[in-house]
Amino acid sequence: MDKKDLEILHLLQKDASIGIAELAQAVHLSVTPCWRRVQKMQEDGVIRQHVVLCDPVRLNLGLTVMVTLKAARHNEQWMQQFISGVKDIPEIVEILRMSGDIDYLLKVHVPDMAGFDQVYKKLVRVVDLQDVSSSFVMEVIKSTTALPLDYVNIKAARQT
Repeated sequence: MDKKDLEILHLLQKDASIGIAELAQAVHLSVTPCWRRVQKMQEDGVIRQHVVLCDPVRLNLGLTVMVTLKAARHNEQWMQQFISGVKDIPEIVEILRMSGDIDYLLKVHVPDMAGFDQVYKKLVRVVDLQDVSSSFVMEVIKSTTALPLDYVNIKAARQT
């Protein structure tokens, strides 16, 4: 990757719906080389997917809950049963396996407390848990899907 690739990624992380001609113009490339760079980053897995980000409040999902879990057991069978059971609960939008005092951190979007109670009941039916703790988000100070690009090892400019 070089500086042009990073410029392209920066713009695509802001708005993936930008047209290739507009993207090429913004990074001072012609359309074909710009398109090739985007295709290469997709093939290399740098660009994983293109998505639409929705406003949870406008979709009646105004309550965000961060749930911490401690596993009742630490073995492959428990983990597979847990993953199988929680991955299909649509209100759970992120599942992170953690180090330290908690085993898993879940991000949940629901309309209200009653909606969370339904998710909680589904969750505790999946597997035995040692502990479940929930924190309710009062205000979102920062929310972005854009990754910082300052840590990418830049190679010398390539020919395109």
